Amino acid sequence: MPVFEYAAFDQKGKNRSGIIDADSATDARQKLKTKHLYPTSLKEAPDHMKTTTGAGSKGFTLNIQSFFKRVKSSEVTIMTRQLATLVGAGLPLVTALSSLLPQTPNPAFKQTLAQIKDSIVEGNSFAKALEQYPKIFSELFINMVRAGEASGAIEIVLDRLADLSEKQQELKGRIRSALAYPVFMLFLGCAVMFVLMAYIVPNITSIFDDMGQTLPGPTLFLIALSSFIEKFWWVILLFFALIIIILRQAVKTEKGKYTKDRMLLTFPLTGTLAQKLAVARFGRTLGSLIENGVLLIPALGIVKNVVGNVLIADLIDEAIEDIGKGEGLGNALSKGEIFPPISIQMIQVGEQSGELEKMLSKIADIYETEVESSILAMTSMLEPVMILTMGVLMGFVVISILLPIVEMNQLVK
Repeated sequence: MPVFEYAAFDQKGKNRSGIIDADSATDARQKLKTKHLYPTSLKEAPDHMKTTTGAGSKGFTLNIQSFFKRVKSSEVTIMTRQLATLVGAGLPLVTALSSLLPQTPNPAFKQTLAQIKDSIVEGNSFAKALEQYPKIFSELFINMVRAGEASGAIEIVLDRLADLSEKQQELKGRIRSALAYPVFMLFLGCAVMFVLMAYIVPNITSIFDDMGQTLPGPTLFLIALSSFIEKFWWVILLFFALIIIILRQAVKTEKGKYTKDRMLLTFPLTGTLAQKLAVARFGRTLGSLIENGVLLIPALGIVKNVVGNVLIADLIDEAIEDIGKGEGLGNALSKGEIFPPISIQMIQVGEQSGELEKMLSKIADIYETEVESSILAMTSMLEPVMILTMGVLMGFVVISILLPIVEMNQLVK
């Protein structure tokens, strides 16, 4: 259904603006009049910017706007926090959503919120309206909203959802900040070495052609490597591009996902880190769901889809079966030997004390802190290793160039 942007004034003469969906401009004006709004301007909101190729081309379109106007998780978090504040202040949900529309800068997200609001006006629940947009609102988000509506505490649920999203984004931000410098240094070092080997070294080593003497092994190797990079640099780039494409396609298959996740959990450098990150996500998500009234088994069914590791998701599936037979969550998770022993013990204590959701939140706090500390320690080790590696490579280049010159000086003497 088309969506129209409007500017209007109400019965009190105040200016109003927003968006509304309707079959046509006439229907949009009629809808506005039923809301006692009198439009001064009305235009269809841009939905798709399509590009076709070839005369008579059928069906091949490139949705440019959807590429550049994707809804970011940070935008959903901000909306959730604002919506929780408005609903907590006593505004009805539809009114709160209407208030958020003018403050939403992303046109695609603004259109989505308008359609969600209209769906609620038509009699659907908030969770039902959100289900129409699974690419924007996660299964966790939808199920927590559904639980909040059932318990009559939607403002509390929205507030907790905002807290959960903010903590996850904060952790991602700290990880990205810690990795930014090493990644930048890696790319910078590779670029410097490429320019050095492809352009500078050939010009310097060309003076050895007229020397008429046998060159040392390191110099011959440097000249051969430099010549190969100079002539076939595009083959090297194409090779790495193909490797990246093949790997990206491979991890989309079931076997590829399983292999990737197993390697992440067993590889010496990433194993412990991936395990702690998955346990932290598990604890934070499951704790939030249980705290908001979702039963344990349905909550585990949601968590397995957001934990981000196929092996752990399989373990959660097995745990669901064991819990259905009357076994405790801690004992069920301990069989896979993926969860650290301390996390299992804390879950068992939470089950015995009747405060499982609080214990799960503590587990998330502990492992999120450990993940951050591990990344900081890893990056502090990577920096000197990268500097040392670059120093060794540069030293090899310099020595390879100087060796023939030193030998020539000795012959002259």
